[in-house]
Amino acid sequence: MLGLGLGLTGCRTTGAATKPDGTPNKQVVAFDPVTVTADLELDRLNDEELFAGGTSAFAANDFKQAARYFGRLVDFHPNSPHRRQALYNAGLAHQRLKEWDDAYGRFSELAEPAKGQGDALDASFRVAETLYHLERYDEATAMLATLAAREDLSAGRRIEAQVQQGICQVESGHTDDAEATLRKALTAYDALPDKAEVEDYFPAQAHFFVGEIYRLHYEAVKLEASRGSDGLAQDLNYKAELLLSAQGHYLRSIRVGNGYWATAAGAQIGALYENLYEHMVNSPTPPELNAEEAGVYRQELRKKIRVLLTKSINIYERTLEAAERIGSQNAFVDRTRESLEKVKSLLLADADSETEGPSVTMPASNAGPHQP
Repeated sequence: MLGLGLGLTGCRTTGAATKPDGTPNKQVVAFDPVTVTADLELDRLNDEELFAGGTSAFAANDFKQAARYFGRLVDFHPNSPHRRQALYNAGLAHQRLKEWDDAYGRFSELAEPAKGQGDALDASFRVAETLYHLERYDEATAMLATLAAREDLSAGRRIEAQVQQGICQVESGHTDDAEATLRKALTAYDALPDKAEVEDYFPAQAHFFVGEIYRLHYEAVKLEASRGSDGLAQDLNYKAELLLSAQGHYLRSIRVGNGYWATAAGAQIGALYENLYEHMVNSPTPPELNAEEAGVYRQELRKKIRVLLTKSINIYERTLEAAERIGSQNAFVDRTRESLEKVKSLLLADADSETEGPSVTMPASNAGPHQP
């Protein structure tokens, strides 16, 4: 790529038109500098050569070069028989590079969400994905709703659109709408006589994000000591119920059998127990308890905390074992390993600092969640 500085815009003149004696004065014309970018290397190639170069670069995973070749063809050879395919491939190359604005520009020229087939249909799904990454969730939701409503599409594509629509609704904060959309997708999947019509990725993803909705509800419940021991126990019980609801949907995701989402769901379950542990260990003592009662309260709390840590360790270990069996390696696996070591350290530290004390029941709380 070569930047050429050419004076093409911003013209202005300086100096008077004539001298005092009436003779014409010399005028000075000045231009603001502007940079025009030209790709001289590709300028000499025809559309066939550009398409071949882009195809070769894409196959070699050189997506920067692929986007360059395909983009040149699209922009400078409007009548090429390869233009439509080059347009789609340019979008794919930008997508692989996470250049979401550029990918959106290419895919949106092809997309026809209401009636498109082939590349036009695939590009519509791609546009929705780029909108998601650009955090334009409402636009993505609208496009995916259009796709999900098309009776001419296969069950697999409609369910895919519904699941992605639900995820965009989660991200935009419309969790009630999201849950309804995701459950609708799962109902459609469950009704299929042949589940092979749909990739297991999408029902597993749907269950995972229903779990995410309940995780968000769980996180919204705050443990406030100012509510007293009874209020704190109620909040803790409600928080535990939401944890179990989230866990149930994560377990359903695992049971679908998709490796990626099974690993992700296992990691989230372990993280929930770890999070509840942190909330409990850092929650203030109810203010109405005297010093002796507060000591007993903390001892009983620590017993429940050890249960949470043990559950978290078991879930993390099972998740890693499953990931090893299926050969899964992703960010969730890495995070699970790190979390496992952290929780083991916490449990070891708790055991080292344990002191014996009187055993009584915590005030009105049965908040230790159990694995179903």
